[in-house]
Amino acid sequence: MNNRLNLLQPYPFARLRELMQGIESPSHLNTIPLHIGEPKHPTPQIIKDALINGLNELSKYPLSLGETALRQACADWLSRRYDGLNVDANSEILPVLGSREALFSFIQSVLSTDSAEKPVVVSPNPFYQIYEGATLLAGGEIVFANTVAPRFLPDWASVPKEKWQRCQVVFICSPDNPTGSVMQLADWQQLFALQDQYGFIIAADECYSEIYFDDNKPIGCLKAAQLSQRSFKNLMMFTSLSKRSNVPGLRSGFVAGDADLLKSFLLYRTYHGSAMGLPIQRASIAAWNDETHVIENRIQYQQKFERVVPILRQAFDVRLPEASFYLWLPIPDGDDLRFTQELFRHTGVQVLPGRFFARDTAYGNPGKGFVRIALVDEVEKCVEAAQRIVDWFSKQSS
Repeated sequence: MNNRLNLLQPYPFARLRELMQGIESPSHLNTIPLHIGEPKHPTPQIIKDALINGLNELSKYPLSLGETALRQACADWLSRRYDGLNVDANSEILPVLGSREALFSFIQSVLSTDSAEKPVVVSPNPFYQIYEGATLLAGGEIVFANTVAPRFLPDWASVPKEKWQRCQVVFICSPDNPTGSVMQLADWQQLFALQDQYGFIIAADECYSEIYFDDNKPIGCLKAAQLSQRSFKNLMMFTSLSKRSNVPGLRSGFVAGDADLLKSFLLYRTYHGSAMGLPIQRASIAAWNDETHVIENRIQYQQKFERVVPILRQAFDVRLPEASFYLWLPIPDGDDLRFTQELFRHTGVQVLPGRFFARDTAYGNPGKGFVRIALVDEVEKCVEAAQRIVDWFSKQSS
């Protein structure tokens, strides 16, 4: 058994199950689960049709590199989405089985443990748990940069110089899970300056990039590099269809960026056995080539925020996120654990304690005192959940 498995902490949802053990919700109320970021909007018919039409290709082995048509569809989408961004479909794009799988395997392929000192991976805190698990299992050291209010972006200055000198990879999530913050061009340029100083790889998790408000489109790392007149060297973008197209079960996304890193990553994946099945590739091509369903999807999320946030503001100091489908709700007394338990006990609404997304540091646990609310259910259910939260909280606070 790999002894590094003992370094892994329970996943947030496992911790939640333990926290909620023995707690029953009111029998007269239906449970409203807002704790998991699983899109519940219907899968677009165009994607389902393409998947079904591709079933006759189940008899063929797929290539780890993916079909040319899929890589080109990804490149074309990048060009449309990021105003003419030019990414080479043959050398700078690689299809993956969703961003989660790719984030994990990428660290296994790029982290070097040749020196006596452990390589460092810097992560925002709170963070997506894959960043930590991938680092630990690859033999690295995870170092956290706490997100700081009011913008909830990582405080890079809190990372000691000695850690930066051993840093090989920096994870960034923009739009961020769980806070909904977005890196602007100046923020990317600050990180690029650190990269120039210390030479690390930037691994940019951008799977929420298509859930934004009005025309405030997140800029993304590759576009930020282009606007900063930089190459894609040591820069890797990770994205997925799960949130954009309501297909979390399709397990489809792609990575784009540094051609040399992708060449090595492809070699790793060839042995790893992570080629995307051809029917999935056909469905993915259809998804990346269609924007109508994405616009409709975005409108639904915007409607939820427009109706839910004013309700919650009756009792909480809640802000509208810059993007994503999460609310990062501050708890007045700071006890996110008790809030989560009592909320479910009295209302049947499930949320996730913020401290479960973060780790304790010398600067504290930045998730403590917050809960994450995922507005993934239909509009009326989200509205009902918000009203239940406010009614219960106002009653027990009076």
